[in-house]
Amino acid sequence: MGPDEFLKALQTQAKSLTQVVATDKGDWIVKGFVDVYRRVYTISIDTKVVSKILELLFPEFARFAINYGFELELAPEQNFYPDLSFTSKDTGIKYAVDIKSTVRQSENKVNRMTLGAFTGYFRNRQSRKNTLYSYKDYAGHFVLGVIYSRNEQISDERMQYSLEDIDTIASVVRNFVFFAQPKYKIAIDQPGSGNTKNIGSVEQIHKLLEGSGPFSALGEEVYDDYWMYYLTNDMAKASEIERPYHNLKTYLEYKRKGADILKAHEQEIMQVVAAEALNGEE
Repeated sequence: MGPDEFLKALQTQAKSLTQVVATDKGDWIVKGFVDVYRRVYTISIDTKVVSKILELLFPEFARFAINYGFELELAPEQNFYPDLSFTSKDTGIKYAVDIKSTVRQSENKVNRMTLGAFTGYFRNRQSRKNTLYSYKDYAGHFVLGVIYSRNEQISDERMQYSLEDIDTIASVVRNFVFFAQPKYKIAIDQPGSGNTKNIGSVEQIHKLLEGSGPFSALGEEVYDDYWMYYLTNDMAKASEIERPYHNLKTYLEYKRKGADILKAHEQEIMQVVAAEALNGEE
């Protein structure tokens, strides 16, 4: 199964996930935590809690792997990349899938997601630090995303309920939409937040669902080149250099300048290379 086929299968799977986590009314099926005395404690709208409980979907991914002849491996530690690794039992080809969640801010916009680091294993693609397999071992890097809305009727976390009251407990999140896209197609040219070393995502819902971020038209090769050499302000200061670029416009200017310099001195460079080769220099 090639990357395009894998994506189509993953997108089909994504469409079926809402019914796994939501009621017919669109409310989250998770109401809270239950103790041994059958008391229910409601949960807060914490993104980490929401993301953690979305691991309820892992059995669905296990079935997906079986159906398509993959071996599924989970990240061995919390901060490892990716969340899910699929390895074909026939060909050995590997696909990386990260689970990302974000909350709606309006009908058409969500909070920006972070799509993983642009340093470490992303730059040293043979490294096994903080990743199950090296980045280069994966034939495709995908995001399985979920968009949700906060419930305006938030339960009081100080309250306790019995199991008999579970239908009266308001779900903290609702209206789920799942999607799957190649990571580069929903990435932007800015970090996820502030001065962090994580790649940011588009914020428009239709662009997430369609996979129509700026790098979608430019291609994964440009996405890789842009983010492998991107520097935050702090990274540039630490290296005591000026930032080469900070968005796609300045990236183009930087690359064009370098290309113009090389073109202007192409003959001299070739002469130096030839002379070094003649003298046995490396």
